Amino acid sequence: MVERPLDHDLGELKKLLLTMAGEVERQLGMAVRAVVEREVALAEQVIAEDSVIDRREMEIDHRIIELIVREKPMARDLRLVMTAGKIAPELERVADNAVDIARQAVALGRVPPLKPFITLPLIADEAVAMVRDAISAFVQGDAKLAREVIARDDKVDGMHEQIFRELLTYMMEDARTIPRALALLLISRSLERIADHGTNISEQVVYLVEAEDIRHRHSEGGAD
Repeated sequence: MVERPLDHDLGELKKLLLTMAGEVERQLGMAVRAVVEREVALAEQVIAEDSVIDRREMEIDHRIIELIVREKPMARDLRLVMTAGKIAPELERVADNAVDIARQAVALGRVPPLKPFITLPLIADEAVAMVRDAISAFVQGDAKLAREVIARDDKVDGMHEQIFRELLTYMMEDARTIPRALALLLISRSLERIADHGTNISEQVVYLVEAEDIRHRHSEGGAD
């Protein structure tokens, strides 16, 4: 089968999204490491490099506009292009959450640690994996994988609730722990939001592959 010019353009668009996803994952990994290892300089690097992700999102936006104007995609091709246009902002928001985590890491790195990290690295690993698998589902056109990612969101919610209960206990027992506990709670909340973005991407993949809009169906509240 002869490859259409559109096929090449769609392949390049997928590569751009993969590149952006890799950059976002790197930023997120650095932010989490800055928290766990108390690396203030690493956290500051994450904050400084946020503009790289913003530029990547704009590059994808421009590529999508050019593709639509030049090739005028129809049917599933158009759905793929529009899906890519919705995924890029989700990745940019993941990067924004990484910056939020880094800002809290800066604050925490300058005060004594509150407690050993146990659940927080676990929720971070799961949130990162959800975003990574959601992007893989998009590139591969795999609705089954996308649905599996959506199902994992409840696990992240449960870990976030566990962290909230633990930190609440610290704050109730000793008011001096409140600033540090609140910082950790904000980090956990950012990780939960990152998992939500992985869910949002996966819902777009299901729509792309199956032409079925399943947003807000996986839970009563839906993803952010």
